Amino acid sequence: MSLDALREALPAYAKDLSLNLSSLAAEAVLSDQQKWGCFLASAHAVGTPEVVRQIEAAAAAQMTEDAANAARAAAAIMGMNNVYYRALHLMHNAEYRTLPAKLRMNILGSPGAPKADFELWSLAVSAINGCGACLDSHEAEVRKHGLTNVQVQAALRIGAVVNAVSRVIAAESAR
Repeated sequence: MSLDALREALPAYAKDLSLNLSSLAAEAVLSDQQKWGCFLASAHAVGTPEVVRQIEAAAAAQMTEDAANAARAAAAIMGMNNVYYRALHLMHNAEYRTLPAKLRMNILGSPGAPKADFELWSLAVSAINGCGACLDSHEAEVRKHGLTNVQVQAALRIGAVVNAVSRVIAAESAR
């Protein structure tokens, strides 16, 4: 199983998504672990079963199990944080931003992969989930670790394409 299976499952109207999957799989500005972690975290963030299965299979040969678990953890923790921090940002009452979150986030301290990679995966998921505060926070962190704007853009592109592919696959299965 691979991204080729996903590409073949896409209908003709989603040809651009198929082409983007191919080009992103060949992307060379990220390490293989960074790239496949972005794919994996993004797939888990959206949660379309067939997309998760295919990307899990494709990523398995490119990442250690610890790194893959860290990518999954990035999707899990951002699923919580993106909702919480996006809500704080959208609410007019600024008092909520002064209160402690009181949400467990222990994984952030020791994610099981290099901090730069985990932050990059969290950035891709935050783009999918639409949290501007988290995007800014994770972008600042990856930049502190020496990643470039082109590398950040690659993570965002992966998140965008995996999100779109997931939605098309889910919609097609409902037809």
